[in-house]
Amino acid sequence: MTRGGYISVPVAIAAWFRRIVYITHDSDSTPSLANRIIAPMALMHAVALDPSIYPYPQQKTVKVGVPISSNYFPMSEKDMQSFRSKVGLADYSKVICITGGGNGADKLNQIAVANVPFLLKKYSDLAIIHIAGRAFLDNINSIYNKKVAPSDRKRVIVKGFVDDLYLYTGAADVIIARGGATNLAEFAAQGKACIIIPSAQLIWNVKNAHELAKDHAVINLSEAQAEQELRLAHTILELLDNKKSREDLKKKIVQYYVPDSASKIAALVINFADSKETKNLK
Repeated sequence: MTRGGYISVPVAIAAWFRRIVYITHDSDSTPSLANRIIAPMALMHAVALDPSIYPYPQQKTVKVGVPISSNYFPMSEKDMQSFRSKVGLADYSKVICITGGGNGADKLNQIAVANVPFLLKKYSDLAIIHIAGRAFLDNINSIYNKKVAPSDRKRVIVKGFVDDLYLYTGAADVIIARGGATNLAEFAAQGKACIIIPSAQLIWNVKNAHELAKDHAVINLSEAQAEQELRLAHTILELLDNKKSREDLKKKIVQYYVPDSASKIAALVINFADSKETKNLK
């Protein structure tokens, strides 16, 4: 089984020379360069989204989703309130979570801090969770200290990195994030209304966001759109003020949740271990 990293290429080529079959896996909507190189020799292609969007032979392509932690699951209102209590936000009726991924994202951070003060003034019952990335933590805290009134500053929680992201996204009404495949799978599992602002240079993130937005499963803003004055704030405002809009996004995004993805991938490998195709190579 190859995940699509650069190390997959020599491993897959070596397997082919030794007549060992392998299966590729793509978590993004666009196959990685490594998987595109080794695809012709692969026995099967496991993919995250609808097989029709991938450039593989359809008879060799199967949807298995993206393996994620069991901490991500379809959430009820009760679950959300429980998570809010766990992160110290039980007193707020509206919560937004902003995350740029494990390392943070400077441009997304700058877009966020340009919009958050407006939202705090608009809603007195709103709390913001901003996971900025370790490298950006001090700077983002400093900007908020300057832009947000002291009386409102306690409503903005800034983190550098968290290893329990599911609690913060689970507590949120709306999530603002990049278009990473694993994060999208996690948000789909929780059934969250998402505004996705993909990094322009990461074409796979752009494609991921585009595919889900086509199905109205997320709201997709380009970085250029999100940088327009208060464009993000007004997009968030429309979701916070309209529960039906949030529910519509939830109903669509949960359709992208594939339960037990890891088990499906394992079963695929096991099923082909003694397949006719494999035996013919021995």
